[in-house]
Amino acid sequence: MTLTSIEARVLATLMEKARTVADSYPLTLNALLLGCNQKSSREPVMEIDEGQIATAIDALKTLGLVRENTSGRSARFEHNFQRGVGVPEQSAVLLGLLMLRGPQTAGELRLNTERWYRFADISSVDAFLEELQDRPADKGGPLVIRLDRAPGAREPRWAHLLCGPVDAASHGAQRQGAAPDHVQRIEALETEVSQLRAAVLMLCQELGLSPPGPP
Repeated sequence: MTLTSIEARVLATLMEKARTVADSYPLTLNALLLGCNQKSSREPVMEIDEGQIATAIDALKTLGLVRENTSGRSARFEHNFQRGVGVPEQSAVLLGLLMLRGPQTAGELRLNTERWYRFADISSVDAFLEELQDRPADKGGPLVIRLDRAPGAREPRWAHLLCGPVDAASHGAQRQGAAPDHVQRIEALETEVSQLRAAVLMLCQELGLSPPGPP
């Protein structure tokens, strides 16, 4: 299957809300529209209208990836990603985040999936990504690709293939010199931790206490 960018956004939004706002899930059409057009935790930010959402839902229902629940006063929608694609929960979580936020490193994925699923460590994230990359043809073929490492980057990023082939080299070049929001947040946290560590050391000196050991 090959999804459009709007279908991928609709599907991934349903996957996200199923795990983060379970009390209001399945989603109404309006709630789904708001989730798709969020300004935060989305790459790229989109402006989708109701007609585009409805068209995407119809296509996803045909593919068996979305189901409609009509038991209430208004129609609600839920995803059927794991069964429809045939992947375990951990793989579904990684694919959902890649659809929502674009290419990411294994470290960024582990951080961003905290509210969806808690991976034990980065190596476990890598293991599921490699499994998705090596997925055999009889099961549908690879679902992710490891991108070329951008100059100056410490880790390679991964991208999903649910919307078709990705040019690994061009993605690396496009991101050269760019600092995504989540990278900026990590850098800000690292700065804050350094400042807090310095404050603790100063307080220990004033109180005559031994400073804590290295982190």
